[in-house]
Amino acid sequence: MQRQGWYFNTRREKFRDKRVREAFINAFDFEWVNAKTMYGSYQRTRSIFENSDMMAVGRPGADEIALLEPFRDKLPDEVFGEPYVPPVADGSGQDRALLRKASALLQEAGYLIRDAQRVSPQDEPFIVEFLIDDPISLPHHNVFIKNLGILGIEASVRVVDLVQYRKRVDDFDFDIVVQRFGFSSTPGDSLRTFFTSRAASMKGSQNVGGISDPVIDALVEHVIAAESACKALDRVIRSGRYWVPHWYKAFHWLAYWDVFGRPPAQPRYGFAVRETWWSA
Repeated sequence: MQRQGWYFNTRREKFRDKRVREAFINAFDFEWVNAKTMYGSYQRTRSIFENSDMMAVGRPGADEIALLEPFRDKLPDEVFGEPYVPPVADGSGQDRALLRKASALLQEAGYLIRDAQRVSPQDEPFIVEFLIDDPISLPHHNVFIKNLGILGIEASVRVVDLVQYRKRVDDFDFDIVVQRFGFSSTPGDSLRTFFTSRAASMKGSQNVGGISDPVIDALVEHVIAAESACKALDRVIRSGRYWVPHWYKAFHWLAYWDVFGRPPAQPRYGFAVRETWWSA
C-alpha cells in the first residue's frame, strides 16, 4: 500500500496547532488539480490505509471502541464518530467556502491578518517553504501556493538536488515535504518508524511529520501484537491532520498485446503481467 502526501513538520511552532494544519488541507483544491493536471485519473487519498480492509469507515465498531475508550480523555470527540476525510472542493481552483473556513481556522489559532499578510501570535509573517527534489510536481504545488497566498501566507517551493533533499529531510530541516510511504498488507513493527514518538526525534526516521502522541504509540503496539487495531490507529492519525493527502489509483494501468491471456483470479497487489499471465 503506497501513501503519498504533503507532510507538515510539526516540530516547528507554526504547525503545532491542528487548526493551522486543517486550514492548509482546506486550501488544497484536489478536484482542480486532478481535472486540470492529471486528466481526472486519480482518487483522493483519505486514510493511511487507503484502499484496504484496514481503513476506518463509518462509526467505530465495538472492537475499536474497546481500544479507544481508555484514551477518551486524550482524544477529540470525532475519533468516536465518522472518521475525518478531506473536504471536496468545487473544482474552481479557489473554493471560496473552503478558503473562508481555512481563514477562520487560522484566526482561531491566533494567526491574524495585518497589512494583507498573515502573521503569527508573535506578530511574525507566516512564511512556508515546500521542499521537493524534482520539478515535475511544480504544477501541483503552484495552485496550492496560490490559495495560501489568498490566505495571506507567504508560501514558496524550493527544488534541491537529491543529496541535499535527503540530508534536509533526514535532519527534519523543512516546513512541508512530499513523502510516499509503503506499508505491508499486514502492518507490523515497521509502523514504529512512521508514527511513534521515539521515531519523531530520531534523525533519518520515516516519521517526517514529527508525530508524537502517546495514544498513537499505544495503538501501534496493539497492531504489532496482532490485535485488530489498524482502524482505531487510522482514526486517531486522521484526527490529527498531520498531512495533506494526495491521490492514488485503486488499480494499475498496463498496456499489453492481446496474444496474452489472464486467469480469472488475479493478485490484489501484484502486477499480473509479471506473475500470472501466459501466452495464448
